[in-house]
Amino acid sequence: MEIKNAFAGTLESGDILIQIEPSDTPGLTIDLESTVAYQFGDQIKKVIADTLKGMGIGQAYVRATDKGALDCTIRARATAAVVRATGKDVWQD
Repeated sequence: MEIKNAFAGTLESGDILIQIEPSDTPGLTIDLESTVAYQFGDQIKKVIADTLKGMGIGQAYVRATDKGALDCTIRARATAAVVRATGKDVWQD
């Protein structure tokens, strides 16, 4: 699936900014910046990767700036970023 540069989210407390870009490197590369990365970094990356893979994105560069977002917010922001990057609306057929 072809993607373009897109982002979703904010830098407000309790949110996460997810930026997605095309990549020449196979697989997903997730660059995470978070004050809680030492505690929850692996989980944040897993939620992002699972969401993207579930939407058919297997190759991309993702930059995530976390400000204490919950998993449901991370999934929502990742989904919105993919919709914007692909133009494919997952909420409509």
